Amino acid sequence: MSVLHTAKAVAWAFLGIRKNSDYRNDLGKLNPLHIILVALVGVGIFVGGLIALVNWVV
Repeated sequence: MSVLHTAKAVAWAFLGIRKNSDYRNDLGKLNPLHIILVALVGVGIFVGGLIALVNWVV
């Protein structure tokens, strides 16, 4: 699977919106290590964005 497909699955997981059939499809195809790495990058981007927003507002 591509990194883009993994990123898409992680993004839907962040939102909490996912079809059960898509979830089951991804469960068998995606590499857990790739999911963890993409999720950590996503969390870093999210936290960095929040910090930047707070510094911009304050």
